[in-house]
Amino acid sequence: MRALLLIVLGLAIGAMGAISAMSALRQATPFHDGVMAVMQHHIGVLRANVRAKHCDAKASASHLVRLRQASGDIGEAFTGMEVGFDQAAGKLTSALDGAVAAAPATCEALAAALKPVGEACSACHQQYR
Repeated sequence: MRALLLIVLGLAIGAMGAISAMSALRQATPFHDGVMAVMQHHIGVLRANVRAKHCDAKASASHLVRLRQASGDIGEAFTGMEVGFDQAAGKLTSALDGAVAAAPATCEALAAALKPVGEACSACHQQYR
């Protein structure tokens, strides 16, 4: 009877440990998802600012620079992709370089700077998502 109780107790503890481990693994965000989440955050803030007509030049520049920095991690985050993917990532990088260089000070300028960035994102997502 004692041995049976120990076996049942061991199985219960093992099951609880396995459930905890699976839950922890499921909550982890892979690097590529993290890169895309950071980029989505910054582009989302910029687009929301344009819609709200609240386009501070310094804040916009900060988000554009962070977006450009995050785009530099795309190649490392998505290793093993086909050559076309690298070319699409290069188009995004070029679009972001242009947006950063434009230093948009108005909402109209920010919207114009974000247009090629959005087009590059959409083209890549349509092809590789």
